[in-house]
Amino acid sequence: MTSRNDTLVALAIMAKAPRAGEVKTRLCPPLSPADGAALYRCFLLDKVAQVRGLSGARAVIAFTPNTERDVFEALAPDVQLLAQRGDDLGRRLLNGLDDLLRGGYRGALAIDSDTPTLPTEFLRQGIDAVMKPDVDVVLGPTDDGGYYLIGMRKTWPALFDAMPWSTPDVFPETMRRAEAHGLRVACLPAWFDVDTARDLDRLMVSFAQGHAEGGSHTRRFLASRAQ
Repeated sequence: MTSRNDTLVALAIMAKAPRAGEVKTRLCPPLSPADGAALYRCFLLDKVAQVRGLSGARAVIAFTPNTERDVFEALAPDVQLLAQRGDDLGRRLLNGLDDLLRGGYRGALAIDSDTPTLPTEFLRQGIDAVMKPDVDVVLGPTDDGGYYLIGMRKTWPALFDAMPWSTPDVFPETMRRAEAHGLRVACLPAWFDVDTARDLDRLMVSFAQGHAEGGSHTRRFLASRAQ
């Protein structure tokens, strides 16, 4: 029997429940914990809207904690939900990609929820790249040394185990490990995520100058705070 997913790529948003004091803590200050959570909720809404509109892929929210499923059912009732499993980010990424591939998807991409202005074209490139037979891993680097996207058709645990998460070494170390294992990597254009006050300033400037694509929920929230 053929799975209904076997011609699709899963595009999974790695998401936390938008609870005050538990998300965007590095933005507090200048934001209050409540505003940090509200901004992160806008990030999620913008990312869901972006992923939902992509052809050739199925939107998924990989969420944590698993007790908050109802929050995500309300936020995106038409999107597949997948509970994250694992004690650290590497294990959660690996388990999520593995769950999706075992569920019948031909390829799986995990993306962050902190890039509200990421060009949709980058995601389209990722969807195309992950299905190329001469590509083993797809990476979308961030300006701070991490990545906003990782994708594959087969999981590679070496890319996730004991990784120096939340440091500028994540992307270069992932590339080093991929090369050491003979994996062929397709790199997407770099972009910036919003983790710090400096990142938030950059985001607001990009909105003000009209350089940002999408991010309508985020844009409205930031405009309301400025009034």
